[in-house]
Amino acid sequence: MPPSWIDIGRLSSEWITEKEDYKNSASDFLKDKLKDLLAVDHDYLKPKDVALFGFGRVGRLIAREIIAQAGKGQQLRLRAIITRSNSDKDIIKRAELLRVDSVHGFFPGTVIEDLENKALIVNGHTIKMLVADKPGHIDLEAHGIKDALLIDNTGIVRKREELSWHLNAKGVSKVLLTAPGKDDVPNIVHGVNHEEFDRDKENIYSAASCTTNAIVPILHVIENTLGIESGHIETIHAYTNDQNLLDNYHKKYRRGRSAALNMVITETGAAKACVKAIPSLEGKLTANAVRVPTPNGSLAILSLKVKKDTSKEAINDIIKHAALNGDLVEQIQYSYSNETVSSDIVGNTCASIFDGPSTIVSNTGKDIILYVWYDNEYGYSCQVVRLAKHISDVVRLKYY
Repeated sequence: MPPSWIDIGRLSSEWITEKEDYKNSASDFLKDKLKDLLAVDHDYLKPKDVALFGFGRVGRLIAREIIAQAGKGQQLRLRAIITRSNSDKDIIKRAELLRVDSVHGFFPGTVIEDLENKALIVNGHTIKMLVADKPGHIDLEAHGIKDALLIDNTGIVRKREELSWHLNAKGVSKVLLTAPGKDDVPNIVHGVNHEEFDRDKENIYSAASCTTNAIVPILHVIENTLGIESGHIETIHAYTNDQNLLDNYHKKYRRGRSAALNMVITETGAAKACVKAIPSLEGKLTANAVRVPTPNGSLAILSLKVKKDTSKEAINDIIKHAALNGDLVEQIQYSYSNETVSSDIVGNTCASIFDGPSTIVSNTGKDIILYVWYDNEYGYSCQVVRLAKHISDVVRLKYY
């Protein structure tokens, strides 16, 4: 069998209910269930080189995830990290930030500085540490990197024209932005709308934002089952590097106040970004955010008016089904616990952790409140990697 992801739990459940149809032959059962996977050639994956443009918090977590999934190098291969400086001192500092993280702990592997060759050797893989002060000002081909996917983690440029500057760099064939894209840049939430774009024609993509990736899977499910009349989204969001540690000037209101000492009301573009992924929600949603004094782990509160009468049990069953079946099993996790708090979801690979016990439905049966946890750093980074694999056509075969 070629490299594949197989849900053993699903197979086991199906075997229990269907084994008599196969006359209790496990061999016949597996051959039938996995026939589509067995028919594919073993060498169906062509690896894709990746270059990270920027190496901040999300950039380092994306690097961790790509390296963790490197395997035999048949999917994404991290070949370069591009920053504004690659002095020996800077390389050593960046290596240390990759090795250990105050929130996500130690990197489970080895990180060795190769200062002579301006590189890091991570789990035996050489990653070049390159320099560029602007998009497009780099020659990846000079380092043996061709047809690469460049992941821009800086968020400095977000318009198609600006992002297209990256394509002027030798060795870059596609660009993925880890922030909401502007104008006509496709904003994609993997699992919801990633199949709507032609990989052969589009070469610039946005992975939207962490909040958008958290709420869109849930909104998608509710829209398709109950229908959404209107709603408001409030995100209780961990503070980020965009805020000040202590009071100081900031161009945005309130964000200049100490992030570690205050709850800070601020804006979010999540409502607009949702519409790019789910066009039927145009004009139906509002959104705002409150930044709180925790370094990671956030909560989205979805207050929705739905078209069909429902109940707490019905909604929870709908989300449970989506979490276990269909296209969103990687994006949604259903939480049964009455004790879940924000630190519990740090390191969770899912974009949305649905808090089932907290679901509220009014007496009208149409006004509902849903609580969705998300690791705004790691959960989002996993979504970026999933989208990067899709764009690069290196997704393993799946049965789950």
